Amino acid sequence: MVATSSWEAALAKAAGARNVRPIVPPSIRHAPDYDLKPSDLTAVAGADDVLYASFEPFAGRIKSAAGSKAKMVELDLDDDPETTRANVTRLGKLFGTERAAAQWNSAFTTEWNSLSRQLKAARTGGKAPVVVAQAFTAWAAKLAGVQVAGTYGPDAVTPAQLSALSAKKPAFVLDNENMSTGTVLPGSEARQLEIVNYPGADLDLLSVYRKAADQMRKAFAGS
Repeated sequence: MVATSSWEAALAKAAGARNVRPIVPPSIRHAPDYDLKPSDLTAVAGADDVLYASFEPFAGRIKSAAGSKAKMVELDLDDDPETTRANVTRLGKLFGTERAAAQWNSAFTTEWNSLSRQLKAARTGGKAPVVVAQAFTAWAAKLAGVQVAGTYGPDAVTPAQLSALSAKKPAFVLDNENMSTGTVLPGSEARQLEIVNYPGADLDLLSVYRKAADQMRKAFAGS
């Protein structure tokens, strides 16, 4: 089985799949920018299942390389817990590993609830901080149990957006490390946290949530 990135591969692993090969190396910061190699296309051509996301610019080449043999599985990539569980359930049915997928989803829900409780306990004075978030890091705010006062991206922040977001007086900016363009609110006192959406080489999807929770817990406790 071939997956375009570590994200799709991690979802497949969570669903109970084995021997999943991600094409884009996990070390690549922004997977959609990756330039496919001939060896990547050869791997796709020999795969039975290919997992991909529509926003990846090379999706068309992946489909062409797969031809009529491989089963193309398009996934909606978002670390929101409902989306993650739905993807794992869907892949479990596809692979015939429903039991493994259900067990992972149960463990994920337990982990999510535990991390959420820890984050709420870490708030200074028990008050939820005001945050603004990049379009694809709103899930982190949900994990922390805080309201998003405003969002930006994936396009560059315009002067009007900068003014509007700064006016919210956020304590934190939950930026997307995989798409970061630098300081989001220059001149603001908001502390910027770089949230990662993609799993690492171990394809451990839970590590994404744990890392984000650790970042926010430390930041909230020190605010």
